[in-house]
Amino acid sequence: MTTPDLLLWGVLPYVVLVVCVGGLVWRYRFDRFGWTTRSSELYESRLLRIGSPLFHFGLLLVIVGHVVGLMVPEGWTRAVGVSDPVYHVGALVLGGVAGFCTLAGIALLIWRRRTTGPVFSATTRNDKLMYAVLVLALVTGLGMTVFFAGLELAGGHTQDYRRFVSPWFRSIWILRPDVAAMAGADPLYKLHVLVGFALFALLPFTRLVHAFSAPVGYLFRPYVVYRTRVRYAAAGGQAKRASRRGW
Repeated sequence: MTTPDLLLWGVLPYVVLVVCVGGLVWRYRFDRFGWTTRSSELYESRLLRIGSPLFHFGLLLVIVGHVVGLMVPEGWTRAVGVSDPVYHVGALVLGGVAGFCTLAGIALLIWRRRTTGPVFSATTRNDKLMYAVLVLALVTGLGMTVFFAGLELAGGHTQDYRRFVSPWFRSIWILRPDVAAMAGADPLYKLHVLVGFALFALLPFTRLVHAFSAPVGYLFRPYVVYRTRVRYAAAGGQAKRASRRGW
């Protein structure tokens, strides 16, 4: 085990975790009004109606795939009757479709942001950096999914991330990082993980922070009373409305 491996796979994950959690707490306490996507729907909605669902639903499937691949041990899938070939077919089909949808969605959103004048004018350097890191994470992840799963199905020998990356990822949460497992992983896996670190470190300080928002308060707010515009009989030259009880 070398010192760079110890720093990258034993120390850096916790640094990123502290930055991410601390950044979210700081953002919520001191920049609550900036906790927003800065919606640009008023400037252009046609491309947004296509690109946004593609990106968000695709990303949701990508996240589910990562949770299953990293958190579920290899022995568990075999115990329920999912063989390695079946697992790789599922990863290739589902992961490939989800990745392509997400990448197509963000490509459309970037095209919209670059070609729509008011939207481009509202784009900050922070947004550009966020888009660059997010696209790099998607490209490296999709590339590995297609390349490794396809090679495995073609009869070639590939490194199974469930024997290297997954054990290391799970070991982080029990505060005993398995540095040796990640140090032996394929360089493409390491690149994807490092890009993921950059994305999570940037997340609290970009518009991606809205991923941690949920309209919980909406369920408990008082109902809104809509009143008619119909005027009632005027009295003394002024319109008079019938009194109603309400909030």
